[in-house]
Amino acid sequence: MAKYLLAGSYTVDGVKGLLKDGGSKRQAAVRSLMENAGGRLESFHFAFGTDDFYLILEAPDNTVAASLSLAVAASGAVKVRTIPLMTPEEVDGAVKRKFEYRPPGA
Repeated sequence: MAKYLLAGSYTVDGVKGLLKDGGSKRQAAVRSLMENAGGRLESFHFAFGTDDFYLILEAPDNTVAASLSLAVAASGAVKVRTIPLMTPEEVDGAVKRKFEYRPPGA
C-alpha cells in the first residue's frame, strides 16, 4: 500500500466540531474512514501553528487517496494537503532510471 502524509488545518466549523467532540473521537473517525476505504491510519498528531494536524495514512492507491482527500475537502471543515511518501527503496529505483531532459531555453 502507498503511504501519504496529510497536513491540514481546521476551518471555523472544523474547530467547533473538534471542541465539541475532542481529539480521540476525531482520531476514531479518521481510523474508521481509512478502514472503510481499505487503508489504515498509521499515526495521527495534533499540532498548533500553521497546521492543526499531521496524519500518516496507508491507502491502496492514488485513486483512493485522491477520493478521500476530495471527500475531506468537500466537508468544508478542513483544508488539507496530501503528500505522497516514498520509501528509500522506491527512491533507489527512481535514481536508476535515466531520462534525457532539455531544460527551458537549452
